[in-house]
Amino acid sequence: MINEPEKTEFWEANFIEKQEMWGFEPSVSAVLTNDFFVRKSVKNILIPGVGYGRNAQIFRDNGITVTGIEISKTAIEMARKHYGTDMTIYHGSVTDMPFDTSRYDGIFCYALIHLLDSCERKKLIRDCYNQLTEGGTMVFTVISKEAATYGKGKFISKDRYEIFEGVKMYFYDRESIQEEFGKAGLFEITEVTESFPFFLIKCKKD
Repeated sequence: MINEPEKTEFWEANFIEKQEMWGFEPSVSAVLTNDFFVRKSVKNILIPGVGYGRNAQIFRDNGITVTGIEISKTAIEMARKHYGTDMTIYHGSVTDMPFDTSRYDGIFCYALIHLLDSCERKKLIRDCYNQLTEGGTMVFTVISKEAATYGKGKFISKDRYEIFEGVKMYFYDRESIQEEFGKAGLFEITEVTESFPFFLIKCKKD
């Protein structure tokens, strides 16, 4: 398991070197989730791993208040530069949640949970679920075993590989999604193709 300082350094170095590495367009998952949240009249959401904000802005454009969590100081500075200073972003690792006592109508966690180990994934799901309002929804985008990178790199544990130094990835299928999210109000799994084949997972707090 990478310790927190190593994780911080890895992402800090990446954002310093590559800056806006994913551009400014929101991901397909963010667009789909925004449409879903707008239909549900969601007022406020939490984005763990908000990065430099490219997936946050589409929600804000639709009148949703966004709070973020981000491990990289550089990414937070970039978010402030591009999207203003009125969005609350907590500096720290999602493994240290919660950062506040707020309850959110929605949570959107994009391409992050599969970078964590088994214990960290369980904690993140639990922490996110605990910060939902009654009837609130959390949406996770996770990498699928259909990805070309599955099985590549250094084997760590079942379905988890170190793709390159500093990036350990857990690859999901429907069975492992059921296993990890089943007790957290899981109600929908859809397949989404972006830079990788992903699953879009929706869970509701009843």
